[in-house]
Amino acid sequence: MTENGCEHRERVLTMDTMNPNIKRVEYAVRGPIVQRAAQIERELKMGVNKPFTEVIKANIGDCHAMGQKPITFFRQVLALCSYPDLLEDSKFPEDAKSRARRILQACGGGSLGAYSTSQGIEIIRQDVARYIERRDGGIPCDPDNIYLSIGASDAIVTMLKLLVSGEGMSRTGVMISIPQYPLYSAALAELGAVQISYYLEEDNCWSLEINELRRALQEAKKHCSPRALCIINPGNPTGQVQSRQCIEDVIRFAATENLFLMSDEVYQDNVYADGCKFHSFKKVLFEMGPEYSEKVELASFHSTSKCYMGECGFRGGYMEVVNLDPEVKVQLTKLVSVRLCPPVPGQALLDVVVNPPQPDEPSYDTFIKERTETLATLAEKANMTQEILNQVPGIKCNPVQGAMYSFPRIHLPPKAILEAKEKGQSPDMFYCMKLLEETGICLVPGSGFGQRDGTYHFRMTILPSKEKLKIVLAKIKEFHQHFTDQYS
Repeated sequence: MTENGCEHRERVLTMDTMNPNIKRVEYAVRGPIVQRAAQIERELKMGVNKPFTEVIKANIGDCHAMGQKPITFFRQVLALCSYPDLLEDSKFPEDAKSRARRILQACGGGSLGAYSTSQGIEIIRQDVARYIERRDGGIPCDPDNIYLSIGASDAIVTMLKLLVSGEGMSRTGVMISIPQYPLYSAALAELGAVQISYYLEEDNCWSLEINELRRALQEAKKHCSPRALCIINPGNPTGQVQSRQCIEDVIRFAATENLFLMSDEVYQDNVYADGCKFHSFKKVLFEMGPEYSEKVELASFHSTSKCYMGECGFRGGYMEVVNLDPEVKVQLTKLVSVRLCPPVPGQALLDVVVNPPQPDEPSYDTFIKERTETLATLAEKANMTQEILNQVPGIKCNPVQGAMYSFPRIHLPPKAILEAKEKGQSPDMFYCMKLLEETGICLVPGSGFGQRDGTYHFRMTILPSKEKLKIVLAKIKEFHQHFTDQYS
């Protein structure tokens, strides 16, 4: 084709020629609501009149963006690693300096700016292994089974890449909880895998029921080859903490059905409710004896982004693999090598998370005080959130046992549901968009995480400061009452 005497070149990459799997990817946590929130922030800066003065983003688990303070010791070590001249500065405690020197000695050229090995710096993998052994009561952990990663997300996607194969009926099916963290559905869509949804039991505090796993699995066997089961514990977006009995039942189910287990444990320090305790899948697996510990394949994931650290931007994390076929492990190492290495500052941060100050070191008291206060404040806000939301007619919120979110159910009047459908929106998206436009509060609709048909929810983080969280909850209460009156 020519235009004005020049040959007109058709675009190579168009919506018709691009990878069709990418078009199926959705990621609600940074979806249309968040894009509109950013637009409203720009409008406020330009002086556009709104019924509020700021946008409060309660949509994402970004701790420091919501005002959570960094742990002093972690930042001291990172500062020393980033600018080693500070090692001569007397303002830094000796335990921070010794950590920094040890990390730098393991870096190429003594610099965080050098590549590391693809699996991650060896001494950091050793420290992670020792941390896991302490956490799990002495159950051995081999540093060679540790893969450092770009947060937990990158390791999860990497493992899914290894698992997905086949076409048609033989296509890999992966079981994920509904509601789920949209990373899983997005990754499965991108990889062209089959999502097998199993529903958590909302009326029983978002519990995981084995009968529901069986139902989902039997249904999926009609159209794919189920090969993996993903668990998020503590839960995101639902905030439940799985009991030890539940974990044992899941492990037995995985063993019977020959499923690869993926355990997302990034909120393992975020447990608030009385009677709840975090149990790692690795620990329970090994305590169940060799019938399971030598058979069930497991990958578990942790991150520096959540818990009391909240260091999302450093993108530090790790994966531990158990019972992985040695030849597949070679392929895993090859796959991670394509990305060269995880960010080295994130690896350094992970090292101090798993190797924090000890009781005989100068930074210990400050570290324990900051850690305890951060987790205690989160526990207080978790309780406040469920208490206030449950006072609102038409909103029902389960206890926030752990993690950083509540996922309350909202009753929407039929007229609102009808208007939403006329606009081509899910009813809870319609609700959340109106909430944003009228109050400046940014939440994520439950439809972005999955929910049972006919039910509607939103996810909100408990991360705003106590004062700001009270404002958020009061505004939601007022808005919901007004919304219900408007559409009744």
